[in-house]
Amino acid sequence: MEEFKFQSVNKLIEKSFQDNWDRLALSNYQGVSLCYRDVARRIEKLHIAFEKCFLHKGDKVAICARNQVNWAVSYLATMTYGAVVVPILHEFKPGNIHYLVNHSEAKVLFVDDVIWEGLSPEEMPGVYAVVRINTFQLLYAKNDRIVEAREHMNEYFGKRHPNTFGPGDLRYYKDSPNELAMINYTSGTSGFSKGVMIPYRALCSNIQFAKHVLPELNNRSNVVSMLPSAHMYGMMFEFLFEMSIGSHVHFLTRVPSPKIITQALQEVKPNIIIAVPLIIEKVYKSKIQKTLEKGSVRTMLRIPVLNEMVRKKIRAELVTAFGGNFVEVIMGGAAFNKEVEKFFWDIDFPYTVGYGMTECAPIIAYDHFNDKKLYSCGKAAYTMRITIDSEDPERVEGEILCKGPNTALGYYKNEEATASLFT
Repeated sequence: MEEFKFQSVNKLIEKSFQDNWDRLALSNYQGVSLCYRDVARRIEKLHIAFEKCFLHKGDKVAICARNQVNWAVSYLATMTYGAVVVPILHEFKPGNIHYLVNHSEAKVLFVDDVIWEGLSPEEMPGVYAVVRINTFQLLYAKNDRIVEAREHMNEYFGKRHPNTFGPGDLRYYKDSPNELAMINYTSGTSGFSKGVMIPYRALCSNIQFAKHVLPELNNRSNVVSMLPSAHMYGMMFEFLFEMSIGSHVHFLTRVPSPKIITQALQEVKPNIIIAVPLIIEKVYKSKIQKTLEKGSVRTMLRIPVLNEMVRKKIRAELVTAFGGNFVEVIMGGAAFNKEVEKFFWDIDFPYTVGYGMTECAPIIAYDHFNDKKLYSCGKAAYTMRITIDSEDPERVEGEILCKGPNTALGYYKNEEATASLFT
């Protein structure tokens, strides 16, 4: 376990924006694209609106929407203002969304039109404003001051920056290690979701980890964001890390079917692919499985020389299907199908499987594809320690215990669950 040195996450973002001002930052796949300067301008306007509506540092701001550029803008604006982000999965039912908004004590809610149709402001009495995320128009305001702030936002921006708005105008909130950055609600497989309190040190540690294991990624890199940004895994490694190094994130705004995924990967040609096994398994079934089931291919696979040729051809086709420009495919969030993994292993495909959880924001274990072992989920991340609480850890299953800067502060407003989280 290496020593962890904390850096302010918001200041990392500020520096990245300043250094990459004219580079592309965020795109909706086959839609709008924003440079870092455009994102910074939108963030600045939201900061002004937050101020005018008397949103304080530490207040909660909820985001419930599909992946898109303004999801990212809303997230970054909240954090760099000093407020606490509450991402909520857009698949949740209206009753769950009402509960989570209320439980988190969110004062502002950014939301999709489709989701808003099922919601009611009367069910969320603590919310001051509901904002349509794709246009930043008000859907609901508790008082006239909020309406006025939105109507005059461009005017206020012009008064604050009368001549020009440039990299030197960024003054993002400087966070501290144990300060609460976000509340991320687990999927709630047993009863209502628990709100995991993620401190800034956990975000910083995960960003540093990604820089450490993926030095190839930089401000010329492209990434396709397929996973829900409200999930810690997708949020950290398909969005937040990339923003800290000046990369270009392409959001898939539609349901990620194998056809859409392969089309996007072939067009964007990302430098890294972050996925859950199910996505990779779907691509495997749609692209490879039918070929393997052909009688002629099965025959060739039994002949050593032809076997090697067929496997190389399939590997090349699979690499092309994933864009042909990536360092590796990193999977997490679930176990990889053993049959599919064995096939990927046999053709020497550059994949690896990591392990993590929301409570570690998320990384716990990982290994580069050159060093991985078959059916393994990697070794402890370099800032983390792992032990198995078992009478015989080598042979008897036990609880996985983790220690390091990635760990959460506990569960929001749930002292009993927090007490059971730590040994």
